Amino acid sequence: MSRSTKAALLSALVFPGLGHFYLKRHVTGAILVTVALAALYLLISSAADMAMQITEQIQHGNVPLDVSALTKLIEQQPTGGEAQFMNAASTALLVSWLIGIVDSFRVGHAMDKGNAA
Repeated sequence: MSRSTKAALLSALVFPGLGHFYLKRHVTGAILVTVALAALYLLISSAADMAMQITEQIQHGNVPLDVSALTKLIEQQPTGGEAQFMNAASTALLVSWLIGIVDSFRVGHAMDKGNAA
């Protein structure tokens, strides 16, 4: 398997930026990993905050402990600034993942050609 394929698969299936680390492109890999980790942190912390709010509502008796009531609360979409925040974090994660895949394949392909010559 060529380096370009291995690097692209690492970035696609494991985590963005790992393909760059495999290709010894540590700065680019670190940037992609940092952006992806920051985006994941923001998304997970937002989900945890939502879960804590629902838990508090249940504990205070504002929401019955019923599957349909809980489902309605969980399905509520964030609004305003929170929605934009979540969209920006999701977009950053997706873009870093795509850049990681495409760029690691591109760099690996150039390295493969250089070794073949």
